[in-house]
Amino acid sequence: MNGDLSKKHKAISSSVTLAIDAKAKKMKADGENIINFGAGEPDFKTPLNIRKAAIKAIEDGMTGYTAASGLQNLKEAICEKLKNDNLLEYTPENIVVSNGAKHSLHNALLAICNPGDEVIVPLPYWVSYPELVKLADAVPVFVETQEKDDFKYKKESIASAITPKTKAIILNSPNNPTGTVYSEEDLKQIAEIAVQHNIYIIADEIYEKLVYEGKHISIASLGDKIKDLTVVVNGMSKCYAMTGWRIGYAAANKEIAAMMANIQSHATSNPNTIAQYASIEALKGDQAVIADMVNAFSERKEYMVKKINSIRHLSCRMPRGAFYVMVNISQVIGKKLNGVTIKNSMDLAEYLLSSAKVAVIPGSGFGTDEFIRLSYATSMDNIKDGLDRIQKALI
Repeated sequence: MNGDLSKKHKAISSSVTLAIDAKAKKMKADGENIINFGAGEPDFKTPLNIRKAAIKAIEDGMTGYTAASGLQNLKEAICEKLKNDNLLEYTPENIVVSNGAKHSLHNALLAICNPGDEVIVPLPYWVSYPELVKLADAVPVFVETQEKDDFKYKKESIASAITPKTKAIILNSPNNPTGTVYSEEDLKQIAEIAVQHNIYIIADEIYEKLVYEGKHISIASLGDKIKDLTVVVNGMSKCYAMTGWRIGYAAANKEIAAMMANIQSHATSNPNTIAQYASIEALKGDQAVIADMVNAFSERKEYMVKKINSIRHLSCRMPRGAFYVMVNISQVIGKKLNGVTIKNSMDLAEYLLSSAKVAVIPGSGFGTDEFIRLSYATSMDNIKDGLDRIQKALI
């Protein structure tokens, strides 16, 4: 029938994260006092120097199209950043600037995948990974990670998931939703497997600057062979509080980068020109704002983890990066709270939103029903109030 819509796109799941966040924001707009732990963005203003750079670009008339893959000056600034921060040598030909890191992930998967290829995805996963894989006509293969292992891939688990159809491994460090940060030794084991089997790595490093213990290491820095197989994805949103500016970027070998640029040229053309000029200032300007944010997030994280572990039936591990806590709710599932039976993470999320006016993200959105995710990208006052409400709601 000619009127049928795309079967492929009908099969794409909607984002639970965005759905809960939208419901909470609507309740707040309707006058309800909502504490929102669902936010996936810093609660800080974009730094003044970055905002001023955008205004200057507008006033100077720098508002036309750029090359589809981004401004040359921005690509050069990205190369300088990758060299200084990650010990990675790239030229502008290796860089594709896109409409956010999610767009970079999409381009990368489209560039490397053929129908039926398999892409290894960690479970729990960021909500968009499986759907991005499906949009590329590939198949997500989930490798479960365990809380006791800090939600890290185990070498044996990856090895057992590899088949002749395996095309890539998605690696997210620091991790959303778990806060996991992979050590150099962890990354060496993954790199060894990828090189041995000639498998690509999609390295999502968007939370790179938000690390509280140890330091971020890019898997691409561990040798020429793994670098050639890796697409490094990063962006401006998390560490510069530029979520709405929609600038992400990818670094890859020249063949992959050229294909990603060609895909983007037909799909969206260039990312926002004004935001690109602002991003140059972000990368080259004063970096003190990052340390200020990390310090604030660290203080909130310490309070949140201690408080959660004091609440009956809840527990969590200390995250080492990003700004999320995965809360184990296995002891709550099956219980009746104020007449409501909690059968899964969505039940608990809906119960907390309706009874305590607190928004959390159900673990089902990340492929696991025994957890909920809380973001500490909100004020300490909100964290204290919200966790007190959760504690009362669970009595």
